[in-house]
Amino acid sequence: MSAATAVTDATFPSTIEQHEGLALVDVWANWCAPCRALAPTIEALATQFDGRVLVSKLDFDANPGTAERFGVRSIPTVLFFRDGALVDQMVGAQPVAAFTSRIERHLTAPAS
Repeated sequence: MSAATAVTDATFPSTIEQHEGLALVDVWANWCAPCRALAPTIEALATQFDGRVLVSKLDFDANPGTAERFGVRSIPTVLFFRDGALVDQMVGAQPVAAFTSRIERHLTAPAS
């Protein structure tokens, strides 16, 4: 069983942008109620896709550089990276099925 790992402005390049394969980054903040509501879904995805998808969390308030760099203006935002490149994003708390569907689509899509 895996848990979502925390990333920061400092660790983002080595953890996410150098990751081979699919990586999901939940951009959240402690004061954000929808972010807190989404947290169990993110943890469930980390467990469900353990070994296939790197699932991580980026604290919006503590890491403004990365959030700004990728144009995050509303949270929660979940960013999808494939081989280090941003390929997709989902904004807002959504059901686990929506995330699962999106992840499966990216896992089966041919590499660009």
